[in-house]
Amino acid sequence: MDLVMGSSGSSGNEQEVSYSCNGKKSYHRHTAHQIRTLEAYFKECPHPDENQRRQLSNQLGLEPKQIKFWFQNKRTQTKSQHERADNCALRAENERIKCENFAMIEALKMVICPACGGPPIGEEERQRKAISQSESLMISIPTSSLGLPPANFTAQGLGGLPLCTYLDPKHWDNMPLPNQFNGVTDLEKALMSETAASAMDELIRLLQVNEPLWVKSPSDGRYLIQRQSYQKTFPRATHLRSPSARIESSKDSALVTMSAAQLVDMFLDADKWVDLFPTIVTKAKTIQLLETTMDGNTDGSLQLMYEGMHILSPFVAPREFYFLRHCRQIETGLWVLVDVSYSYFFFQETSHSWKLPSGCMIQEMQNGCSKVTWVEHVEVDDKIHTHRLYRDLICGSSAYGAERWVITLQRICERLSVSNGETEHIQDLGGVISLPEGRRSIMRLAHRMVKSFCSILNMSGELDFPQLSEENNSGVRVSVRQSIEPGQPRGMIVSAATSLWLPLPCQSVFNLLNDEKVRFQWDVLCHGNPVKEIVNISTGNTPGNCISIITPSVPSGNILMLQEMSCTESLGSMVVYAPMGIAAMNTAINGGDSSNIPILPSGFIITGDGRSELGVGANSSRSSGSLLTVAFQIMACSPSSSMEPSVQSVATVNTLISSTVQRIKAVLNTFNLD
Repeated sequence: MDLVMGSSGSSGNEQEVSYSCNGKKSYHRHTAHQIRTLEAYFKECPHPDENQRRQLSNQLGLEPKQIKFWFQNKRTQTKSQHERADNCALRAENERIKCENFAMIEALKMVICPACGGPPIGEEERQRKAISQSESLMISIPTSSLGLPPANFTAQGLGGLPLCTYLDPKHWDNMPLPNQFNGVTDLEKALMSETAASAMDELIRLLQVNEPLWVKSPSDGRYLIQRQSYQKTFPRATHLRSPSARIESSKDSALVTMSAAQLVDMFLDADKWVDLFPTIVTKAKTIQLLETTMDGNTDGSLQLMYEGMHILSPFVAPREFYFLRHCRQIETGLWVLVDVSYSYFFFQETSHSWKLPSGCMIQEMQNGCSKVTWVEHVEVDDKIHTHRLYRDLICGSSAYGAERWVITLQRICERLSVSNGETEHIQDLGGVISLPEGRRSIMRLAHRMVKSFCSILNMSGELDFPQLSEENNSGVRVSVRQSIEPGQPRGMIVSAATSLWLPLPCQSVFNLLNDEKVRFQWDVLCHGNPVKEIVNISTGNTPGNCISIITPSVPSGNILMLQEMSCTESLGSMVVYAPMGIAAMNTAINGGDSSNIPILPSGFIITGDGRSELGVGANSSRSSGSLLTVAFQIMACSPSSSMEPSVQSVATVNTLISSTVQRIKAVLNTFNLD
């Protein structure tokens, strides 16, 4: 038996050293063809499973064990190279920080009192403390600015709270974050304003000009930035230094059914921003208002913000940005809003993403509508962190591109028009909803259900269950949380989600989930009984986009189902539903306050896999299809119970999701054959 110990070289003939049972060395040389094939496969899948290793073994004429150890050695080699590159980058960053802090200290020394020529009253002590703090933070907290730290900032944190509290957005809900950042100096504010103004000028140019700054992609006709022309017009160094970093750019426009002034107001409010884009933005927060306006005038508004963006799968990490958002009114009825990444002391990018000047132009049109032109332009380094199922989609131009933003905005504006009674799209099949207030209450409840569902899919770093792992599957990811928020059941909640690849177009999968005649075959909440729809509220002009109330044809307890379905051909589809008691549903139907009705949604997200219809892509062994994410939630224990969530609770939701996936696959096979 031979034990492979290592390999060397990355080109030409690669040599593996092995030891036989008698202790003698033996050597195995790979051919140039074998090395090229292995290198290409490694770029797309550095962790092949047993089936993939067996396929490579048959293809290349090597033993599976040779394949296994080649990948192990290659991963070790790549990790060492990245560590060396990271160390070089950190040394360069440290030198830059030292220079900036030295310049800040020298600037402090130049502050004088105009009356006596010395430091202003109280300034000497403040300078001494600021210099001491700056020197102590020189290595641990990078800064890209020359401004002073807030007066109450220490190495232990700000305002007596740990530094990690400010670095991690998940802690922000329980702290008065904006009030803590009242120490921005005039110099820092001037730098922020200058950065925002420069970004605004660049964005306006990108919005107004096509060629030569933009070219159409030959594959899908989308606009992409022409890199050489862009670099000549806006020369700048790249922010991300990793060799795997890339630049994404896109541009699109659409007509939306909302006035320009309303849109600008919602874009400048972090909470309303999340409401507009719940399927894209997981969380947003205004860190600091830098320039405010009076009497509702938004021209000149400037704020420092945080934003987390996501693809709706638990196996794709969110993109996080700390950025400046600046608004300028160009003329009557025409606004431009620009976003650009900015590092302010300890606010540093943690998600390997950096936003170049991006944003939108909003033009007032007739009948309360607006034309929105959108530009997305970012540097990202997330390929190696992305699950192989989603790599083609994430590394393409559509996952976070301008088209996704404008279509999502178009869809939510149509939905708001229906909710506000501006259009009539209700099909009451049994006289259930008789009041406009009831329709609005149901639509608000459904919107909250969708937001809640989208938020649970941000599960990167949670517990993995490998039982469901296959070549076209990702395993089950489980999270456990204590729910104390209003509008959710109080207690311990177990959430589980998985994503899998299906060899069918998105529309076929959506049609199956939308077919109430076969729902009982995959939905365990139906208990094997057919269902019927008693209310259908259309949420826009696209067929299939609706909110419905579903009831079992054979009553099984006092349970109804609230469901929202949304389908967009270019982006994919979503089916979200939640069981509700009849009393709670009646409260909403009669126009009552639905904001505190507890709801625990589950559902499906269907997207394209990012591959062309011809099946040409990074992993050409698989033709194009769709990616299905399935997510369920269950109550593990009530708040009155002292019990911790048991292994049984986790196992139950894991079994639930696994069996649902198998049922859907079985129904899809029958559905597709028919």
